[in-house]
Amino acid sequence: MLAALLALAIVSVAAPAHAQSVRDRETFTASDGSAFPKPQGGMFGKPQQLDKSLPLYLQGDELVYDTKGNRVIARGNVEIYYNKNVLTADEVIYDQGANTLTASGNVELKEANGNVIRADRYTLTDDFRDGFVQSLSVVTRDDSRITAERGERREGNVTEFSEATFTACKSDGNVPPLWCIGAKRIIHDQSAATISYQDAEFKLYGVTIGYLPYFEHADPSVKRKSGFLAPTYGNSDDLGIFVELPYYYALSPTYDFTFRPRYMSEQGVLWQGDWRQKLANGEYYVNLAGIDQDYTDLPLSAGVTEDQRRSLDGWRGSVETRGRFSLSSWWSYGWDVTVESDDSFRRFYKLDSVLLTDRVNDLWLVGLGDRSYFSAKAYQFGGLLVNDTDESESLVHPVIDHNYVFKDPVVGGELTWRSNALSLSRSDVNNGNGLISQDMNRVITEVKWRRRFTDAIGITYTPFGELRGDIYQIDYEDPSNPLTAGLDDTFVRGLATGGATVSYPWVANTGSSSHVIEPIGQIVAHNASVRQDDLPDEDAKSLIFDDTNLFETSKFSGYDRLETGVRANVGVQYTFQGPVGYARVLAGQSIHLSGENAYNENSDQFNARSGLETDKSDYVLGIYLAPTDVFRVIAQSRFDEDDMTLRREDLTASFNYGPLIASATYTYGDVFDTLTQTYDEQEDILGFMALRLTDRWTLSGSMRYDLDEAKVLTDSIRLAYLDECFMLSATYSETYINDPARFIEPDRTVMLRFEMKNLGGFNYQTNVVDFMGGEDASALAGTR
Repeated sequence: MLAALLALAIVSVAAPAHAQSVRDRETFTASDGSAFPKPQGGMFGKPQQLDKSLPLYLQGDELVYDTKGNRVIARGNVEIYYNKNVLTADEVIYDQGANTLTASGNVELKEANGNVIRADRYTLTDDFRDGFVQSLSVVTRDDSRITAERGERREGNVTEFSEATFTACKSDGNVPPLWCIGAKRIIHDQSAATISYQDAEFKLYGVTIGYLPYFEHADPSVKRKSGFLAPTYGNSDDLGIFVELPYYYALSPTYDFTFRPRYMSEQGVLWQGDWRQKLANGEYYVNLAGIDQDYTDLPLSAGVTEDQRRSLDGWRGSVETRGRFSLSSWWSYGWDVTVESDDSFRRFYKLDSVLLTDRVNDLWLVGLGDRSYFSAKAYQFGGLLVNDTDESESLVHPVIDHNYVFKDPVVGGELTWRSNALSLSRSDVNNGNGLISQDMNRVITEVKWRRRFTDAIGITYTPFGELRGDIYQIDYEDPSNPLTAGLDDTFVRGLATGGATVSYPWVANTGSSSHVIEPIGQIVAHNASVRQDDLPDEDAKSLIFDDTNLFETSKFSGYDRLETGVRANVGVQYTFQGPVGYARVLAGQSIHLSGENAYNENSDQFNARSGLETDKSDYVLGIYLAPTDVFRVIAQSRFDEDDMTLRREDLTASFNYGPLIASATYTYGDVFDTLTQTYDEQEDILGFMALRLTDRWTLSGSMRYDLDEAKVLTDSIRLAYLDECFMLSATYSETYINDPARFIEPDRTVMLRFEMKNLGGFNYQTNVVDFMGGEDASALAGTR
């Protein structure tokens, strides 16, 4: 076939398309000495536009037709295009008798699959299928390389290399690559998408560290293939020495499974598996974990009885699943559910953070439109701490929220309609004081209106109004709580709110910077009182008073509590905007003027030390500073209204410059202890720092420190290496959390992880802090 094509090429050369001056022509010379001009374009020369429809295209600076030797010789910048393959060389000789094509001198073959083969000499059959290579180098699309003394191509898709090496690492040739695999024979089978090795040696910087008689891994072009993934090694006080060696099953283009058994010298084998599937409208994930627990392997803890230890004998485990699917462009649904055999399983075996205190499972349906929002969510709440009561276990089935913003103005302002429905239950549980049964159903709807005016001198007025109606059905049997003991009632309640917000911004410009000082005042009037002191509080417990809700008409976090009476909220805000930096400061206070102060409820239903329990609230201060892109600070503070004593503080600072990233978060406040029924002052600090030592090495560490107890809660340090072909991380971590009844005690862990690109998988992020291992099996190529 190639002979006919080359003959056709010669015929076209012999018949130039148009006349040209001799000095503009290059000359082709036949073996008998005759000469003929080389046309511009056509089959030779630099074409203006390639005709990709031709089965073969050849161009070069000189063509010699050896009629006696039955050969065609092309010299000088020779290029051959065939079936999406491109061959370039200094010289190409076609031997019609042997039916071979031999390229020599700077030979480079770019295959259709993206591979690049470089050689000093390359001999192929007439359709580029079979060939023989000397001084061979193959570069794949992802820069992986095969070098060999010789190679042979056969059957159209199999290349066999002798005395060869494979590496995914870049090297300038003077220094050996970081890692490589040398072998007597390397066989690249494109149809099977595999690279196999015979008599293989693993080398680091040219030094042999391991030997295998046979080894195989996926072709670098493969994104998903069954095989072993990179292992994880470690040592823990509780678990002992542990090794995790995953095996990835590429079952289908749309679903896969990763089997991740973990052997632990102190606990046995933890069986784990991850199932993932992508469908046309979404995806889901299922993680399984289980162990046949020998209770005698559990740590002996003070206060833990033998019966408690024996209760964990046998199979322990968990099922974790998450999913997200689209019903249409507006609607989606999903879930996030973890079911476990006991409260300590996942934390003890380090499947969850030891700091996790609650388990929240949910199913959800969400619709989002241009002017509307709808969600229906079902929750299951559970506590993971030893001092949790049964009241922390509850079911929400479901909670429904709907918001709608009317398109057309109403009385010149914006009208919003919001509704909420909740069904909650705690049935037949015991908190130690007797059997309790709690059920609550409610429906709430409210409309809000607001309009903004600005007068001639720049003062803005924003009047607003709200109307709300509630229907409650409650059945509470709780002997330990006198407020809700034997409560069985159905009732309605309503709330009317009106008020206005007034602000007067003063603006000053200095060069390219602007300064804005804005005094803000707000008056809010509600019903004098509504029924709520004797009602349970399910969703308004997280009462945190700070600058973010200073001008909210209600500062409660949920619907079960309502702000009542007349209240004035006042403050002043300063904003600076420069060519680089930014700053905003807001300070203010809330004053209860008349009616019943709903924040001064005589119960433990929410934080009674919120700072709003007195007629004059605590002072709140919010500071947001970004003097440069390098440094940022956010501080939210609350000070006592009488003596300015600090009552609550949330302070976060971050620094990011060059190779250094650092952040610290300080928190201080009163926390209610449900076990002692008292408030305790708690403060801690969480710090993180990462230093990029070189373009490949990073050192990072974190610590959480309890300032009240003067002790470390958790700390860790990590050294990581990352380049284009290799990742290595070593992590040392400590936890000092002590929950003996849950078999969670102070623990030290050392973990080592390494991965080599294309050998078991390599999936990473180049962020200096967030290095990822190859857990995402969809991007991994397996080995076996």
